[in-house]
Amino acid sequence: MKLPAALAPLEGPVFRGLWFAWLAANMTMWMNDVAAAWLMTTLTASPVMVALVQTASTLPVFLLGLPSGALADIVDRRLYFAATQLWVSLVALLIATLAVAGMLTPSLLLLLTFLNGIGLAMRWPVFSAIVPEVVERDRLPAAMALNGISMNMSRVLGPVAAGALLASLGTASVFVLNALLAGVAFVLILRWRSMARTSALPGERFVGAMRVGLQHVRQSPRMRAVIVRVFLFFLQSSALLALLPLVALRLHGGGAGTFTLLMASLGAGAIFAALMFPRWRQRFNRDQFVTTGALIQAIAAALAASVTEVWLAVPAVFVAGMAWISTANTLSVSAQLALPNWVRARGMAIYQMALMAGTAFGAMAFGKLAGMFGVAEAIAAASVFGVLVLAWSRRWSVEGADVDYSPAVPRAAAEPAIPIEPGDGPVMVTVEYQVDEADVPEFTALMQLTRAARLRQGALSWALFRDTAQPGRWVEHFVDENWIEHQRRLERFTAEDAELRARRTALHRGSEPPPLRRFVANREAPPHRG
Repeated sequence: MKLPAALAPLEGPVFRGLWFAWLAANMTMWMNDVAAAWLMTTLTASPVMVALVQTASTLPVFLLGLPSGALADIVDRRLYFAATQLWVSLVALLIATLAVAGMLTPSLLLLLTFLNGIGLAMRWPVFSAIVPEVVERDRLPAAMALNGISMNMSRVLGPVAAGALLASLGTASVFVLNALLAGVAFVLILRWRSMARTSALPGERFVGAMRVGLQHVRQSPRMRAVIVRVFLFFLQSSALLALLPLVALRLHGGGAGTFTLLMASLGAGAIFAALMFPRWRQRFNRDQFVTTGALIQAIAAALAASVTEVWLAVPAVFVAGMAWISTANTLSVSAQLALPNWVRARGMAIYQMALMAGTAFGAMAFGKLAGMFGVAEAIAAASVFGVLVLAWSRRWSVEGADVDYSPAVPRAAAEPAIPIEPGDGPVMVTVEYQVDEADVPEFTALMQLTRAARLRQGALSWALFRDTAQPGRWVEHFVDENWIEHQRRLERFTAEDAELRARRTALHRGSEPPPLRRFVANREAPPHRG
């Protein structure tokens, strides 16, 4: 039986297996966070300490996101994915042991939550990079929505299971079940067999990989827009999630069961919205999704925090969950489509860093406001802030045309006539163009796009020079770190780069293509001048 469009990626056995592993892994995350947040309310009455539970779980992603993304792009992704889940499993086992022994204190709980967050920080970028490898491009939005469903099913199932155990057997039982599920996710990941990435070149160096990842994002207007929007959205939306345990306590008859119900409502709203995405995306573009979703989330969060009855808070939180996943999923898909495969884990790690930075700093800021003025007032302030920055950030469009990042053949260059070692460099490349005066405005605008493309591929520097003696002669100049990085940049050449090359060549006046020359720095030390 053919599945609906929203579920179509699950027809693939590889994605289906990884999806269930991701579901189990996310359940452990939510169960841990719910149990930790609720346990903190029993250990201290400070709103700041309660909000810091979310900060402790998300701050590691901000601190370690880029290193983890670099590792995911340069090592075997299957083994790396399994190693990150093993870390989460061991931390979960430690928390469970201390909880059973009754040895958890507020400070120790924050520390262990931070250690758990390290595992999540290392795990998320590699999974984000794997998904586009195992699903077709036209199914990627649906696959990303299914990942959102996985996240929010776990947000329903995890808190429900956690709430039932909290009410019946106590907090320690939640941590024990969390450790067991983390182990199950680890086994499921080990069963997946990844496809080896082939290259004749040695692997990238760790520091260099991080530099190239940052440079690629910096030179991508669409990624810059996505990062600004995701940081601002999660800065505002984190207030409701961070203070939700205290929102539950404010409601009439509020307790652990109420908190579980609110968490489940948030997740149920997100699941409902994700199933509706195929229909909604036919009517609205990505910018409309982000703007409308952020506005509705701010209003629903303020409403949920201002009421005192559970029957009013539950539908408000449900709507907030719908709006939250609509905005977050749209931003995630925009980031995925803006990145080629070779840098995807690093790019998504930077995206996740922005997301978690917004979450961590928002939780700290609005937790502090809650301690000073009250929970409802802090969430209302977050909502007002969200509406104000939304008006400013709308100029940062996340729509854009989907780019073809499939591999393409770069322009052939003559083989070196001198011996060159892989580490020799820097390598300077020049390309000469002859351009009619009437075409100069179009040419210079095109070369600015070329500059961004060369730097996204990893070039250290780029410049364009005009010949003072020969009218119409232009020289493009860019530098790679060394010979191996020069070869690696050529491997990153895509169909989008080929189209840009064709546009440059069309403006060149000559019977032959623009002359291309490569130069390598002299390895010998300069002569001593005494």
